[in-house]
Amino acid sequence: MRDYYEILGVDKSADEGTLKKAYRNLAMKYHPDRNPDNKEAADKFKEASQAYEVLKDREKRSAYDNYGHAAFDGSGGGNGFSGFQGGFSDIFDDLFSEFTGSSRRPSTEHRGSDLKFNLTVNLSEAYSGVNKTIKIRAPSRCEHCKGTGSSGGNASISTCQTCGGSGKVRNSQGFFTIERTCPDCSGTGRTISNPCRHCSGTGVVNKEKSLSVKIPAGVDEGTRIRVSGEGEAGRNSGTAGDLYIYISIQNNQIFGRDGEHLFITAPIDIYTAANGGSIEVPAPDGKKIRISISAGTQNGKRFRLKGKGMPKIQSRSYGDLYVEAEVETPINLSNKQKKLIAEFNDSLTEANKPKVSEYKKFLDRY
Repeated sequence: MRDYYEILGVDKSADEGTLKKAYRNLAMKYHPDRNPDNKEAADKFKEASQAYEVLKDREKRSAYDNYGHAAFDGSGGGNGFSGFQGGFSDIFDDLFSEFTGSSRRPSTEHRGSDLKFNLTVNLSEAYSGVNKTIKIRAPSRCEHCKGTGSSGGNASISTCQTCGGSGKVRNSQGFFTIERTCPDCSGTGRTISNPCRHCSGTGVVNKEKSLSVKIPAGVDEGTRIRVSGEGEAGRNSGTAGDLYIYISIQNNQIFGRDGEHLFITAPIDIYTAANGGSIEVPAPDGKKIRISISAGTQNGKRFRLKGKGMPKIQSRSYGDLYVEAEVETPINLSNKQKKLIAEFNDSLTEANKPKVSEYKKFLDRY
């Protein structure tokens, strides 16, 4: 799939006005109404509309800049977006209205606003995935009037006579046409003779609701999850907005994390480091892993455990777990232990401690 900026012919620093102008030119050129039975033009119109739909929205543009197309196809760190809000004709209608002072089709349906919810999970939950129950308070459809805003059903709903149902009124002044929200219906395009007393005729009420949300395995700090239709209720039979859940990962005292890879520091006694052996280290799934320590292991040596890190989101593969050796020098020695270490040290040759020997030679030449 082509780069959205390339499709619109703008660079990544383009502002809103530049994006709108670029899309308008392409939409005018390739719109199906101007190119009937032209599949190539239809494809280019659809491609430009997809690009503009994403780049005109600040949050979607940020997600695209960070994750590319994976932010919307549910296959990457991206967060599982799926599809676009509204049709391509909706985008074109907005521009058409703005530049010509008219609208191809009046619509008083109002899509509900999207909602944002911050959710914190621990590393174990991020590793395995988890179902979380969250509570949100938002405008929801009034159950008493089924979202119509009328206590008397559709019989008490009529088209606004002032705006003709468009929700807008226009006043012409010379060459200019000024459009504003209809003062009689407040932009709804309709009047209600018997409004619902529970929602005051709006069709929505503010209430708290509980949602069960599935958090996929492999989520990371900043992952965004879209829950379709769980945002604010739409008005005038408009569709509900979406709920976007932003993930934060709780600090973990054992593991460090970089994407799908995990890091841990494991203390090793000097005997095991010198002679070799094995130690146990914790794994993110709550189990333990035994790893082999080679003889002569030095402080800071890193062991890679392939496939023992975090799962890659919406994938069957895993990152790696890196274990860094922290060789512990004995402390609080008795006199006998100190004597034994001294005797042991006297028995060592340059081959037993090459770095120390090389450093002494360096100092002698310095």
